[in-house]
Amino acid sequence: MTKSNDESTQTDALDRVLSHAEPRTEARVFGAAQALQNEATAAHGAADGEQWDLEDRHALRRVAGLSTELEDVTEVEYRQLRLENVVLVGVYPQGAQDDAENSLRELAALAETAGAAVLDGLLQRRPHPDPATYLGRGKAQELKDIVAAVGADTVIADTELAASQRRALEDVVKVKVIDRTTVILDIFSQHAKSREGKAQVELAQLEYLLPRLRGWGESMSRQAGGQVGAGGAGMGSRGPGETKIELDRRRIRTRMAQLRKQIREFAPARDAKRAERKRNTIPSVAIAGYTNAGKSSLLNALTSAGVLVENALFATLDATVRRAETHDGRIYTLTDTVGFVRNLPHQLVEAFRSTLEEVGQADLIVHVVDGSHPDPSAQLQTVRDVMGDVGARSIPEIVVFNKADLVDEDERLVLRGLAPDAHFVSSRTGEGIDELREAIERMLPMPAVEVRALVPYDRGDLVSAVHETGVLISAEHEEAGTMVHAHVSERLAAELAPYAVS
Repeated sequence: MTKSNDESTQTDALDRVLSHAEPRTEARVFGAAQALQNEATAAHGAADGEQWDLEDRHALRRVAGLSTELEDVTEVEYRQLRLENVVLVGVYPQGAQDDAENSLRELAALAETAGAAVLDGLLQRRPHPDPATYLGRGKAQELKDIVAAVGADTVIADTELAASQRRALEDVVKVKVIDRTTVILDIFSQHAKSREGKAQVELAQLEYLLPRLRGWGESMSRQAGGQVGAGGAGMGSRGPGETKIELDRRRIRTRMAQLRKQIREFAPARDAKRAERKRNTIPSVAIAGYTNAGKSSLLNALTSAGVLVENALFATLDATVRRAETHDGRIYTLTDTVGFVRNLPHQLVEAFRSTLEEVGQADLIVHVVDGSHPDPSAQLQTVRDVMGDVGARSIPEIVVFNKADLVDEDERLVLRGLAPDAHFVSSRTGEGIDELREAIERMLPMPAVEVRALVPYDRGDLVSAVHETGVLISAEHEEAGTMVHAHVSERLAAELAPYAVS
């Protein structure tokens, strides 16, 4: 195949980016771009608890009644029994090679999390993806040869393909072609655990599928009519009919309406809990950040919550709320939320909007960034973009560079340039956890009303409420009761009003 002069000046128009290749010899600040943490450093800490959910997720399951031989055979989950062999492919414009390689390695981590074995990764430099086959027909033919050589059964494109692009590329390479969005949706469907999470994932999948349905000629037709001998169904069957694809679309839209109604029905219970916390002025802190940045590990380190921790992308889909307490006895909540990723499908943002409201309605956001990641600035920007979509830009933010035990001093200087006031913590070693906890306590909102009240001894419940939800400045025991000087909520101030002193 001939190559242009411009292409010949490059190493190759199709740059190999093996998903587990060694770092290139060029000088880089962070080395190889890996979306997953090295297994040697991804151990669980004491704060992570017993991790029963993780054991269940990885467990082998015997399926009864499938034995076809004299000896019993053990069947396991499909994604553990037979891994798909995949080749990754991406397109990047002039000057964006580093970013394209980081994105492709992240796609490799997504594919592995979904249960695939990555055999190869390819990048083509061109100004714009080909509108027909994404790569261009010549390069698609080269891809076909590579797929056949390595024995792959799936090609994953590092973008969201149009239905026509996917079909055209499949026609060339002769194996299944999917895109980045499909992989992310597949991971979500595997990891969704709650009823609401499963409904949100199914809604996102159907929204993605609806415009990508295609027909297969007469075999998809439900239109009847004409003579029996001419292929029609004869008398009683003539009419407008409905094609199979129209029927599928109608069923999908009906199911989507049911799912939206179901998701709305979950909202009152969540809103009631949130309203109760607001009524009692319990501040809420949301832990947000990139996927696999260590949000769940950080929640465990701060509260010993024991939530599931896994070295995988999108291990956490369901929001987890845990109670925490300041040094002076005030109560607040910490919420672990779903992680973000570059090019997060808009279907997921919309479907998980109810979950992301936990971020948008928090009093404080702890923004967790993987300090060992090769491109932390992209992580910061991606998360802030999504937070802007859910109306969380104006909420106070604490930036936390997690996995500090994997970051040396030179790299910390670079990270300081991205966020000068950031905290460096390690959920695994405990470094910086106490300092972060103190910073959270300092930034919690101060209750609105300052009160001085002489509370009778038989109303100890009010004094206890001041300790839990207010900021106690002083408390002195006098003959008639406890003299309290504190900042409290408007609701508690109203209850203390009969005992107020000037």
